[in-house]
Amino acid sequence: MRINKSAVVGLASVALAASGVAGTALTRENSASAENGSGLRFNQVQMIGSHNSYHRELSPAEQKVQQAQNPGSVDLWYSHAPITQQLEDQNVRTLELDLLPDPAGGLYTYPLIRKLTGQGPLTDPAMARPGIKVMHIPDFDYNTTCDTFVLCLQQVKTWSDQHPNHVPITINLELKQSDPKVVAAGGVQSPPWDATNLEGVDQEIRSVFSEKELLTPDDVRKPGLTLEQSVLTKGWPKLDEARGQVLFYFDNGGPGAIRDLYRTGHQNLEGRAVFTRGPEGEPDAAVTQVNDPRGANQAEIQRLVSKGYLIRTRSDEPMATIRDKDYSRLGIALASGAQVVTTDWPVAGMAARYDSDFVAKLPGHTAVRCNPVTAPNWCRGDVVGR
Repeated sequence: MRINKSAVVGLASVALAASGVAGTALTRENSASAENGSGLRFNQVQMIGSHNSYHRELSPAEQKVQQAQNPGSVDLWYSHAPITQQLEDQNVRTLELDLLPDPAGGLYTYPLIRKLTGQGPLTDPAMARPGIKVMHIPDFDYNTTCDTFVLCLQQVKTWSDQHPNHVPITINLELKQSDPKVVAAGGVQSPPWDATNLEGVDQEIRSVFSEKELLTPDDVRKPGLTLEQSVLTKGWPKLDEARGQVLFYFDNGGPGAIRDLYRTGHQNLEGRAVFTRGPEGEPDAAVTQVNDPRGANQAEIQRLVSKGYLIRTRSDEPMATIRDKDYSRLGIALASGAQVVTTDWPVAGMAARYDSDFVAKLPGHTAVRCNPVTAPNWCRGDVVGR
C-alpha cells in the first residue's frame, strides 16, 4: 500500500482520497489495520460492482431486430464475463441480477426474438425446470452467463468457498416483469411477484448459502431496535466479523407492492434473507440507491453514508457514457462515499470496440478500499483480503 503522508483537511481530504491519494499521516499500527481492515465496519469501505452482472448481448441477427424495434437498443450491446471471473480477475465485489418468476418452469425457453430470427428454443435443461430465471428483458434481451438464479448463486458460492476471507459480497436483486410492448408483440407474460414467488427468492438463496454465509437483517438488527435504528446508532458489523459472507438487497424501491408483500409479517425483516429499500425514517431502511451521483446527489449520498446507510450509485450508463465520452461521473461517484459503485466497464479493453478507453475501477485496481467519507482518519488506501 502506498501512503502519501502530506496532511489534507476538509473537502480536499475527500477529493484526494477519492482520487486514490492518501490523506493523513499514519502510525505503523494504524497502517497495518488499514491494510487488513481490522477495526473497520462494513460500511466504512468502498467497492466496485458490475451492473447487470449476468448480461450477454445477443447475436448480430438478433441485434438487427432489436434496433428495428427500438433504436435505443444499442444500450443493450455490452457483455460481462462469467461471475466467477469477475470476482477473481476483475476485482468486482458487488453484483446485480435481474430475476423473473417461473414457478411452473419452461416459460422463457423460446424467446420471441429467436423465433423472429429463425432460431430454435434455448437448450439449457435448467430453463425448463421450475425456479427463478435471470435475464434482462424476456423475449427481447435474454442472453446471460447463468440462466437461473440458483446457477448464478452457485458461481458466487464457488468463488466464495475458494476465498473465505473475502469482504462481504453484495448482490442487488431487481425483480422484473415482462415488457408490455413485447407481450403485445407475441412475447410471454411473466407471473406476478406475489407472496409465494417472493418466498421463492429466500428459499433459493438458502438452498445455496448456509445461514453463517449470509449477512441478513437479523445479523444487523439489535435487540429492541428497528433495523434502521440499529445501523444508525450501533453500526454495521465489523468487517472481520462479516468476511466470507454475502448480502442481498432489492433494487425495487419502496413504498410499493413488492416491499409491502415481502415485509408482511416481517416489518423489521425478521427471518428474511434480503434487505429492502426502505425510505429514510422507515423501520427497514438500511440499504438504498442514488443511481446518479452528480449535482446535488453527491452531497445527498455523503449525508446518507455519514449517517450509516449503505448506498449504491453508478459510475456510468450504457452506452451514454461511452457515446458522450464524458467520464467525469466516475470521480464524482467515488468521492461520494457510496459503498457500492457499479459499472458496465470494470476492466480495461471492454469499451475499446466503441473507440473508448474508459474503465471504472478503484485507484490501483484494488478490490476494496477505505471509504473516502466514512472510514476513520487512519484508514487510507486499499483493504487487503480480497
